[in-house]
Amino acid sequence: MSASLTVLEWNRINRENDWIAQLLKGEDINLNDIVSAKPETRLARALFLQKQGLHQDALATLSILLDQGGRELRTKTRYNLGNHYLRQAIAQIEAGRTEEAKILVNLAKQAYREALLRDSGFSDAKYNLEVAMRLLPDFDQINTNEESPQEPKNPLWTTVPGFPRGLP
Repeated sequence: MSASLTVLEWNRINRENDWIAQLLKGEDINLNDIVSAKPETRLARALFLQKQGLHQDALATLSILLDQGGRELRTKTRYNLGNHYLRQAIAQIEAGRTEEAKILVNLAKQAYREALLRDSGFSDAKYNLEVAMRLLPDFDQINTNEESPQEPKNPLWTTVPGFPRGLP
């Protein structure tokens, strides 16, 4: 019985590898075939849809995959979701629609942060988060009062112990 399961699993893996190769060649897969595929194969199709400019379909597929698969796949899904939002934000900026771009950049930053929560060493997510931050910095911690900022109670030099080092 286990040999037949192994053969079935091997056939499934070969079929899904063929589908991924087909996507890499720029050919789509029948949606009915891929519904039962592993999440990794569906992620490959979402990336294919993005490249084809089918952004809504790609977003729908990525959204479904957010809670599927293992930790690594969930991390990659959030990273690719962030990439999707960031590409859309850049397109909105180029079209002069800054309000729509702000929303998309914030969604991208959120997706990158979620990816980094799952894998803090994910350098691509760190880099893309930095790109998104440059497009739209977080202004949550900046005081936006119209009044002039107050002087600190203690100037810096009185709170630094010892003598300052360096060139005069």
